[in-house]
Amino acid sequence: MNSMTWKDLCSRDDLVPGSGVAVKIGNEAAALYWPDAAREQLYALSHRDPFSQAEVLAWGLLCEHEGEWSVAAPLYKQHFRLCDGVCLEQPDVVLSGWPVRFNGDRVEVCIE
Repeated sequence: MNSMTWKDLCSRDDLVPGSGVAVKIGNEAAALYWPDAAREQLYALSHRDPFSQAEVLAWGLLCEHEGEWSVAAPLYKQHFRLCDGVCLEQPDVVLSGWPVRFNGDRVEVCIE
């Protein structure tokens, strides 16, 4: 049976609504996003841009279109959907991601 383990990542105060922040999840650099302060929805995707190979995605521009959030990579401007990491311009390119949530004033990530 596969159980999910939630690990403490950071404080809610470490996040800025409407932007991303770079974090470490295990040994991997990740980008943590809180797009809308009115909602408790968080997203965690790989911080490495697969097109430039640079760790820059936490600093990308958050975009909302028809209720769906994405991040525009700072260098070449590809858009990655926050809910699943799919590149909107090249759907065969997908970022790795992690389940992430608020637990009171803490942010937790799921490590399987």
